[in-house]
Amino acid sequence: MAEVDTSGLQVPEDVRLKLAELDLELSEGDITQKGYDKKRQKLLAPYKHTSKVPDVSSPNSEPSPQTSAQRKAQRRLTREDNRYHSEIRTEAVMQALAAHSKKIPVMPLPSKRTSVNYHGQQRQRDSRQESSSDDDSIYDDEANRNFHRGARSRDSGASSSSSFSDVSASPRHSERPRSAAYVKYQIPGNTSRQALADVMQSARHSQHISQPPDVTNNAKSSRQADRVGRGVSSVRVAGNVGMDMDSDSPRHQGKVAAKIQQLMNTLKRPKRKPLTEYFVEEDDALESPPADPNAPKPEGSTLTPVPGDQLVVPSGLPRNLEAALHRYGSSTYKALAVTVLDQNGKPTVNLTYGKLLSKTQKIAYNLLNKVGQKGEVPIKPGDRVALVYPNNDPISFINGFYGCLMAGVVPVPVEVPTSRRDAGGQGVGFMLGSLNVCHALTSEACLKGLSKTANGDVVTFRGWPRLSWLSTDSMSKLPKDWQPPPKTSEDVPAYVEVKEIQNRSDTYTTGKDGSTVGVTVTRKGAFCHCQTLTVACNYTEGEVMVCVLDFKRDVGLWHGILCSVFNGMHVIFIPYSLMKVDPASWMKMITKYKASCAIVKSRDMHWGLLAQKDHKDVNFSSLRLLLVADGANPWSLTSCDAFLNAFQSKGLKPEAICPCASSSEALTVSVRRPGRTSSSATGRGILSMQGLSYGVVRVDSENSLTSLTLQDCGQVMPGAVMIVVKIEGAPYLCKTDEVGELCVCAGYAGVQYWGLQGITVNTFQVQPLQSDGRPAAGDKTYVRTGLLGFLGPGGLVFVCGSKEGLMQISNRRHNTDDIIATVLAVEPMKFIYRGRIAVFSIEVLKDERIVIIAEQRPDCPEEESFQWMSRVLQAVDSIHQVGVFCLALVPPNYLPKTPLGGIHLHETRKKFLEGSLHPANVLMCPHTCVTNLPKPREHRPDRDVTPSAVHVGNIVQGARMAWAQGRELNMADEEGDGSRKHQFLTEILRYRAQATPDHNLFTLLNSKVQIQLSMSCSQLHKRAERIGCLLMEKGKLNTGDHVALLYPPGIELIAAFYGCLYVGCVPVTIRPPHPQNVTTTLPTVKMIVDVSKSSAIMTNGNIIKLLRTKEAIGVVDVRAWPPLLDSDDLPKKKLTAIYKAPTPEMMCYLDFSVSTTGMLAGVKMSHAAATALCRCVKLQCEFYPSREACLCLDPYSGLGFALWALASIYSGHHSLLVPPSEVEANPAVWLSAVSMYKVRDTFCSYGVMDLCTRGLGTSTAALKAKGLNLSCVRICCVIAEERPRIQLTSSFTKLFADLGLSYRAVSTSFGCRVNIGISFPGAACPEPTTVFVDLRALRNDRVTLVEKGSPHSLCLMESGKLLPGVKVAIANPETKGQCADSHLGEIWVSSPHNANGYFTIYGDDSLHPDHFDASLATGDTQSSYARTGYLGFVRRTELTQSDGGRHDALFVVGSLDETVMLRGMRYHPIDIETSVLRSHRKICECAVFTWTNLLVVVVELDGNENEALDLVPLVTNSVLEEHYLIVGVVVVVDPGIIPINSRGEKQRMHLRDGFLADQLDPIYVAYNM
Repeated sequence: MAEVDTSGLQVPEDVRLKLAELDLELSEGDITQKGYDKKRQKLLAPYKHTSKVPDVSSPNSEPSPQTSAQRKAQRRLTREDNRYHSEIRTEAVMQALAAHSKKIPVMPLPSKRTSVNYHGQQRQRDSRQESSSDDDSIYDDEANRNFHRGARSRDSGASSSSSFSDVSASPRHSERPRSAAYVKYQIPGNTSRQALADVMQSARHSQHISQPPDVTNNAKSSRQADRVGRGVSSVRVAGNVGMDMDSDSPRHQGKVAAKIQQLMNTLKRPKRKPLTEYFVEEDDALESPPADPNAPKPEGSTLTPVPGDQLVVPSGLPRNLEAALHRYGSSTYKALAVTVLDQNGKPTVNLTYGKLLSKTQKIAYNLLNKVGQKGEVPIKPGDRVALVYPNNDPISFINGFYGCLMAGVVPVPVEVPTSRRDAGGQGVGFMLGSLNVCHALTSEACLKGLSKTANGDVVTFRGWPRLSWLSTDSMSKLPKDWQPPPKTSEDVPAYVEVKEIQNRSDTYTTGKDGSTVGVTVTRKGAFCHCQTLTVACNYTEGEVMVCVLDFKRDVGLWHGILCSVFNGMHVIFIPYSLMKVDPASWMKMITKYKASCAIVKSRDMHWGLLAQKDHKDVNFSSLRLLLVADGANPWSLTSCDAFLNAFQSKGLKPEAICPCASSSEALTVSVRRPGRTSSSATGRGILSMQGLSYGVVRVDSENSLTSLTLQDCGQVMPGAVMIVVKIEGAPYLCKTDEVGELCVCAGYAGVQYWGLQGITVNTFQVQPLQSDGRPAAGDKTYVRTGLLGFLGPGGLVFVCGSKEGLMQISNRRHNTDDIIATVLAVEPMKFIYRGRIAVFSIEVLKDERIVIIAEQRPDCPEEESFQWMSRVLQAVDSIHQVGVFCLALVPPNYLPKTPLGGIHLHETRKKFLEGSLHPANVLMCPHTCVTNLPKPREHRPDRDVTPSAVHVGNIVQGARMAWAQGRELNMADEEGDGSRKHQFLTEILRYRAQATPDHNLFTLLNSKVQIQLSMSCSQLHKRAERIGCLLMEKGKLNTGDHVALLYPPGIELIAAFYGCLYVGCVPVTIRPPHPQNVTTTLPTVKMIVDVSKSSAIMTNGNIIKLLRTKEAIGVVDVRAWPPLLDSDDLPKKKLTAIYKAPTPEMMCYLDFSVSTTGMLAGVKMSHAAATALCRCVKLQCEFYPSREACLCLDPYSGLGFALWALASIYSGHHSLLVPPSEVEANPAVWLSAVSMYKVRDTFCSYGVMDLCTRGLGTSTAALKAKGLNLSCVRICCVIAEERPRIQLTSSFTKLFADLGLSYRAVSTSFGCRVNIGISFPGAACPEPTTVFVDLRALRNDRVTLVEKGSPHSLCLMESGKLLPGVKVAIANPETKGQCADSHLGEIWVSSPHNANGYFTIYGDDSLHPDHFDASLATGDTQSSYARTGYLGFVRRTELTQSDGGRHDALFVVGSLDETVMLRGMRYHPIDIETSVLRSHRKICECAVFTWTNLLVVVVELDGNENEALDLVPLVTNSVLEEHYLIVGVVVVVDPGIIPINSRGEKQRMHLRDGFLADQLDPIYVAYNM
């Protein structure tokens, strides 16, 4: 709006008022900029002196729309539904915001990537705009373009962004290339270069954190869908060595860290209710808050039924509707019945009573006699027929409606279905199906406009039954002697009115939220309704009525279609589409036709007020009845008063304004009688909103800021009786000062929901009860209206809300209309459309939470809209004393619409809950809203119980101590095996090369299941000797030197390993750098080489070339590497002697890997441990030289390396090697190899299993046809160092069960740094055990078994069987006392193949010696254990082991270092992540961590960027519901951002470091309040 600066002029007050009106016209689009300037200069000209008044319009302001269409569209923007406007509410909101601004900390702005501008929704919005002519927020093309200015495609960097480093070469980002890959934040509301520079200035002072290096990627391709060998296995830098996820590092001072600190400041004093003293974890801890003892309570006497006036029917009225039609169609056949305005506002289409009668008879005749002659289903009296007519064709509708009545057919009026607007259409179709509707009547024009099939038939719309479409404009002539059939009864249905239940609060009486029901009105009821309305409204023959409402339902149908014909009146219908163009058209028609009655809504009165240029010609002196159809809305009072003030001088009489209340079930509830002027005829009440929220009527002072002024909706209808019953529970009568549901007993009310007998009884046959339970009304039954209110003196009816808009939050009731009124009082015109606000509630943690969705204007700046959202939260909190759980803004014209352009509330709520609403801004406030969380668990050091006391307590209680062991190692187990006498793997290999030189040990397969390379015992021995010669001669290495082995997965790696052992060197296997991602992967290789103190690097020619490329030299100078030895160029000399270590306890090899917390750790494996591990694996799996095993996993560390390089040498079995990269090229290669070679034992990683499950999900039939058979598999084991992924293993088993895979075959193993092989599936072991444990108990380190399907249950699978010689105990990680089997504790392991210790932990000087030599404080205190760092428990099962004893199952729950301590309880990230993954189908991966006691959830979005904000509410809700945790920050990123190590485990600590250093380039970051 242009601002007028007249400070330099002496302008009179009346001219200032005219200038203000001119500004208003300009803002509303009623005048062009040119016209505005001209009129303004004309007004100011007399007061100008010599100086010229400068142009005060903003130089950057948009020009006013120039065309008529644009002006109309612009005008519509400001003419939205203003029935909620109240000056008092605006004043109250302003005062509340002023008070809040002094004490509320500034909320952190969400971070949004610049490309998230929703260009992708353009097409959808355009189609929606075309699909409906009655949208409430249509905006022109220019505004649409303005909304998208600044938008860019995702592959272009923001011009104002800075880049810390470039990782765009990473194959993980190949689908979404970016020029600046790290920091591309949009500073909302200010995208200037300087603004971003200011923000980044503080980040430069913090220590720089580079992108974590990648040591995992050795794949040939890098698809987004898989994570095998692709994720970042990053090593955390030395400055951040803490293992605690909650540790605060002061060096992070970037933008994200600053915003989190800002969020913490905002949450310092959250609105919390007092909590009970002790922690409770049962369900009652989440009960709704107790009733407020200080809440006002009703004090009046019990209400008695209030009757209306006696129904005295004037003589001479027709005996039924058909008789009325016959009377007026014959006696006054030329009198006009209906007039319809065209789009130009001209009354060009008319229908006389004579024409109405003849068309009605023709339709009735054709329905009963012509339909069904061509093999169709015939129509009989009593059948239901759909009436499908557009909103601008009441003439065709009234013909079809009365044609059905005359034929005895039941009409069912419905909206015209369209393919583009489906909101609610499916429910209507279901309703038609339950009504057995087979035919639909429509007009010729409407029939042509419906979607057609290729054959020209009307398509079957979604959810609709197959219908036969009949045009009422092209029916055959009526025989002269035809008479309609006589009506056998007046209690049969006359018509069915379709109603959709919009809100959940209505469901206990009327069914499921969003369901569609059909209210049946009998012929007797329709006739009685016409009589009652005729008496109440004093209708007489020949009167002229103007109707703006929808004529197919509710008040528009009852007055405009039924009562008008019953009384022989002339009705002028104003189409809704015309009202949006010419809102004064109805007032013009009253003036032109001297109409005595008008049927409108408060919206139409408000629109009429805005059309000020049409006011001068209006004359309301003929109007005796202005029926306000939505008078039950409390905010209609403002429109009524404003309209009366404006038009009382135009002849409008105060007594003519008659609000009414209506209900689909009870029909007309009440109406103010026209013409009554006594003081008791009307009433007003200024009520306390707080009292109303408790259901109590309390009078408030007139100037109170939290009051609600109500007007009456008239008196009880003639012949009806009204009562008020309690809203919940049994229908007990309310007290006189209590708000309840209005119920009506009348002869005209609806009788049932068609086909729904159960909820019919609850709604249409209510028997009110006295407080003692006795019936209060004898045999009378009442009908629920769905309206909430109370009865005043003289039978006045006051309505303060509806059940559809009721939200019950913490024992208080709030109405959606009240919330909308408060929202609109917060400067709405700048940011949102007035009529496009949806308010509803959702259930979270056993209480309702308020959600507000609004359409924001296209040119609304990001920062300003966020500030407006913050002010809305404060206003609702101050006025209603309730918090808003979620406030979301969606793009313009984006909320689902009803046929008349209003918001389809159920569809909006459904889209919100399923995550398909695509908001543009979201603000969640769980911290302030959720006050019923259980009390946090408090750890009291002064009350700590000693481990010995716990041990004694367990003994007293008879609890079994948690320990288990594998079978004893027995020398007799391996009798006859010649390799058993050797203690070193080198000796065993040499023995096999001599004893069985041609026995094939290894076969390497490619992606086509072809043999790429095979090697026998002697070939491997000879190649190892030559490699040993290379190390001695060319490398000049000494015994004990460390050698880094850089090879892709294959046999060459195995040969190089034994070549090192042959000359006494210590091999270190390292994943080579990825050729497509050298920049990221090479630093980790260099780090491991340096940390392991390798004296040389053994590799092949291809990798040496890669290390010498320009890209690699840019990362690591080639001179910085130790000597590079090429195994492709081997000497032909033979080793003179094979080195033998003096003792088996000497180091055999170093095993380096990155832990789940991002720590690079190397453990020392002795010769004795390596041999003992191989022996245990051989005994467990019964490996012999005649057996074959297939391996498809990474061979660089842990048990995967042992199986790949060691086990075959010891046991002599044949190993088929399938590199995981080959599975990426062909997902079926691994299983094809298993089938082809009939392998009994196969081992894989979770990544490979996931690849097969995803890649072969639809190919099992084709594989079966090719002969792939997995029935040979006895063991299919996943090698892992984590909790078994039971969902993945179950999916894999079910998917390939058709190919013969046994469900018993699939199992998992468990190993860790201190012992790489703790449990492993065995040939003679019982099948894997699964249990269900209570998640809530698990958070408190207790193990409680529950039944499958129990609430809060977690399914856990046993991690294989303990290897022979392995003993585990469960210990308390703090006290080191042994736990009972009902407690969760750290897994401690004792076995011959424990690692000898850490070689080093990068970045940590303490080498944790107690990890390898720890003793229990209680229990078995003599044994030496290694601490695994994993939490788990032991359970004795009913299964029997091979030795006859009962089987003790070991269950791994998660890593101790990764657990998150929140609210005093221990949470495992994987459990929270599982809940998050289930919350939305577009979340492909997620990870959680904590920072400053805030839970941060990072989700990867596998979809369009405009879907990012859909995830924020769903993620917050799911974590709240399932874990009782409030998410502090939700980060939405691209797929592949979450770093993952070679074992497929998430690197959460690295993710945290990257997030705090602004390195993730998030799509959206939401900070929950």
